[in-house]
Amino acid sequence: MNPKVDFFFDKAENWQKEFTLLRTIILDCGLTEELKWGTPCYTYQGNNIVLIHGFKEYCAILLFKGALLNDTNGILIQQSENVQSARQVRFTNSREIVKLEPVLKAYIYEAIEVEKAGLKVILKKTREYSVPEEFQTKLNSNPPLKAAFEALTPGRQRGYLLFFSAPKQSKTRESRVEKYVQQIMDGKGLND
Repeated sequence: MNPKVDFFFDKAENWQKEFTLLRTIILDCGLTEELKWGTPCYTYQGNNIVLIHGFKEYCAILLFKGALLNDTNGILIQQSENVQSARQVRFTNSREIVKLEPVLKAYIYEAIEVEKAGLKVILKKTREYSVPEEFQTKLNSNPPLKAAFEALTPGRQRGYLLFFSAPKQSKTRESRVEKYVQQIMDGKGLND
């Protein structure tokens, strides 16, 4: 147990019992406990394997390369269609965790083996994402913006494309594009 991570468990208003159970199960698998993104993250030789997080309706573990695991028990959940690699296992009470303990350990050990083998999820390329018409029009009319966007990392580009594409109304998409032009020009990502 890493004392730097204790505050997460101590401050948890919901899911404290469940978090403690998950922590014990994960640590039993020989992983190193760290604090990343304000959340307990468990690593193998510096590589992220699994983290614990809580939401209003459920708590969960997130397996970073869950898409590569054999989900023989059908418990892995893809959070959204845009999540390519990670998969969650969700819980609403401690009984579910206790019941699934051997399965969770098997999945974690498999995730460690995936990491040891150096396996990687083949991610969808940025060019495979659709560019909303409103943003494409802006890029076509503003060469410096286009150059700045193309200079961003693929992850930052995807973030913008997903964010700009989300609204149903063209007016809202245009508004989002306008709001973030300067941030793109400054070489920053959506949340930088």
